Amino acid sequence: METKKWEALLTAVEQGSFTRAAQQLGATQSGLTHMMNSLEKEVGFPLLLRDRYGVRLTAAGERLLPAVREFLQAGRRLDSAIAIQNGRKRENIRVAAYSSICMHWLPTIIQQFRWNFPGVSVDIRMGSVDEIYQWLEEDKVDLSFASRQDRGQYSWVPLWDDPLLAILPVEYPVGDAQQFPVSAFGGKEFLMPSLGFDLDILSVFEEHHVYPDIRNNTSVEDAAILSMVEHGLGVSILSELVLEGRRVNVRALPLDPPACRHMGIAVQSLEEATPVVQQFIAYSQKIVRELHQTNSPRLP
Repeated sequence: METKKWEALLTAVEQGSFTRAAQQLGATQSGLTHMMNSLEKEVGFPLLLRDRYGVRLTAAGERLLPAVREFLQAGRRLDSAIAIQNGRKRENIRVAAYSSICMHWLPTIIQQFRWNFPGVSVDIRMGSVDEIYQWLEEDKVDLSFASRQDRGQYSWVPLWDDPLLAILPVEYPVGDAQQFPVSAFGGKEFLMPSLGFDLDILSVFEEHHVYPDIRNNTSVEDAAILSMVEHGLGVSILSELVLEGRRVNVRALPLDPPACRHMGIAVQSLEEATPVVQQFIAYSQKIVRELHQTNSPRLP
């Protein structure tokens, strides 16, 4: 069966509408409808429910969904193998990552990778921890740079343990302390970072049974958190990677006991990844290791 039809089916389900799916695919609504009717005729039973609420899978379609994703992944691996055999390198890698990784790791990784694979394009999607893993599960990306989470089935490639630091106003009373006890966050006004940090930080608090006063309306990006702490609006936790290269008027202390984010690459299956994706992962391991051997983070 044609992969094009199955890809169109997934797009229609994701968009929830033939109209939006057709726009994304660059097709007409009537053409997409005809394609889906033809696909259902081939398989012998309805795959989609169409009503005033939009488009969604039938129960039979839901049962086929994992096999459909596997089929499309296999097709991409075949295309990649054929391209390499023919000496062509016009391929695309879809990458998801946190903002800090997009800033500090990916530019060097992509630059060095392109020197040897100039025909390979790298598309980047930046998101939160939930978004990054969801995109991987839905096969919207080939690999995800993230902190390790206990969710789903995926292959994990460790890259670096990113230490977590207490972020405090400069005048915060810590004396000559070189570390900040996790227990000291208890009851304090806490500014929760977003885009990948909330789950890592909450796991630290849960492990040590610490309950800060989390400001639910202040889950914002890293730069805003630093500015809010600087103005005495609360305390927070960020990592060395996020603070690298920033000049901010806050105090950053390692946690006691120490805690970190286990950073790495999640991929649906390392063994079944296309050769070019495997090469990209290998480059990432090498470059991240080199970056953290030669450049220690400059803490404020």
